[in-house]
Amino acid sequence: MPRSTLIRSVGLTSSTSGDGVEAALIDTDGRDEIIPLGGLFLPYDSEFRWQILEATQSDLPLTDFLRLESRLTQHHISAFELLKDKYSDEMVKAEVLGFQGHTLRHIPSKGLTLQIGNAWQLTESTKLPVVSDFQRHDMAIGGQGGPLVAMFHWALMAQEPRPALMLNLDSVASVTWLSKKNDIIAGDTGPGVGLLNEWVQEMAELPHDLEGRVAIEGKAVARVVRQALKSKFFSRNLPKSADRYEFDHIDLAGLSVPDGAATLCAITVEAFACAVKQLPDLPDLLWVTGPGSQHPVINKLLSKHFSAVKNVSERGLDPHTMAAECFAWLAVRHTKGLPITTPETTGCRSADCAGWMTLPTKE
Repeated sequence: MPRSTLIRSVGLTSSTSGDGVEAALIDTDGRDEIIPLGGLFLPYDSEFRWQILEATQSDLPLTDFLRLESRLTQHHISAFELLKDKYSDEMVKAEVLGFQGHTLRHIPSKGLTLQIGNAWQLTESTKLPVVSDFQRHDMAIGGQGGPLVAMFHWALMAQEPRPALMLNLDSVASVTWLSKKNDIIAGDTGPGVGLLNEWVQEMAELPHDLEGRVAIEGKAVARVVRQALKSKFFSRNLPKSADRYEFDHIDLAGLSVPDGAATLCAITVEAFACAVKQLPDLPDLLWVTGPGSQHPVINKLLSKHFSAVKNVSERGLDPHTMAAECFAWLAVRHTKGLPITTPETTGCRSADCAGWMTLPTKE
């Protein structure tokens, strides 16, 4: 493919667990040519992290909300500057920036979603066109606002044998499936590592359990797993999107911290296994990505359902920066007028070039 067809793009997103900002730089044609050039993670300080987590669970006074958004945007600007310092030669040629911000509310059943982050402030600081507000655009045309990563996974799996299957273990877990005819089906499947992280934060004052140090010491309680999976969400067909409150019914009362963590891991895997049963043709190989993709307990449980479970790192990809790479890729698709969401991925009425481009002031 001629080098001239590629566009250099930056991606910035706040991790769904509220840990910090993911930043990445890629070259891409907005289709299946994706060349990672570098990435980094800028952690939030503990005080700001708790402010974000509180904002996802409580209604803030308007002035506090505005202060939170301003500070979050500044963190993204700092991540951009660090990326520019680390990859100075490569960043000079960046042409566009994809920006997700941080999701405070996502209630697809009501057509409501809110991602905070000031795209105008970001574009004036970076001097790059910023593409943002993908989810509200998708909801406006009948979609559920996610999962946005599905089309990116489609591009990453373009050369994979079909059918192909990928699990994204973020705060909420999602699946992307590609058929031999290149059909795509995607959707959220259940809790990812969001509830797990909240559990160890509340019960053990730990920031997360992404390495599985807590869950590996526990034992899943089958009764709790069965009860959790009775929720109507798990019987709904793909595509579907989960809101923040979708899994609040899961009751871990009386469980030890390790048993609670192990039980949440089991719910994640069983919910995923339940969702993929809807797919017409399952491969033996499952690719796993996302912040929770290296969780030993989850991966061991997945191996009971699939002959082979592989991390995307085995393909030279970084599961910890793929979300930022995704938004860099989506930004390029937006500039080219290519679909970002489809009826098969979010349930929208038609394939659409979601998002909004904010342009910097001309000097």
